[in-house]
Amino acid sequence: MATINKNLSDYDKNTIPNAKNFRFGIVVSEWNDSITEGLFEGAYNTLIENQVPEDQIMRWNVPGSYELIFGCKKMQEQDVDAVIAIGSVIQGETKHFDFVCDAVSQGIKDLNILHDVPVIFCVLTDNTLQQAIDRSGGKHGNKGTEAAVAAIKMAHLNLSA
Repeated sequence: MATINKNLSDYDKNTIPNAKNFRFGIVVSEWNDSITEGLFEGAYNTLIENQVPEDQIMRWNVPGSYELIFGCKKMQEQDVDAVIAIGSVIQGETKHFDFVCDAVSQGIKDLNILHDVPVIFCVLTDNTLQQAIDRSGGKHGNKGTEAAVAAIKMAHLNLSA
């Protein structure tokens, strides 16, 4: 079992490329919105802190994490430099958790292979609600922050490559 020894919100701003000319799309699942809204706030605030103008951040909502794949595919068709997929899937009593987590991770992987706009995976796949809370602005920080940093770095890589 992996353990988290760092705050997901900790990063060195000096290692982040200039992001003021990049445009970002954020696709947010409405399912488990108490978690996904926290992740969105972390991602959005991090982009703003790194000089991305508000009007260069586009947000779309989708019903659930499974729908993130289609939402991200359509967002890639917009004039954006990177897309962040935000979702939360929490283990229940059925195998539904396994199917959704596998489909979403494979779908986002496929988008990264098939298209030239990077999609960042910010989908929590936790065993409990508390684990999700801890990673969406709780004691472990905010995975949304980490996703925004990754989006900036990937947009820069895509531009530079």
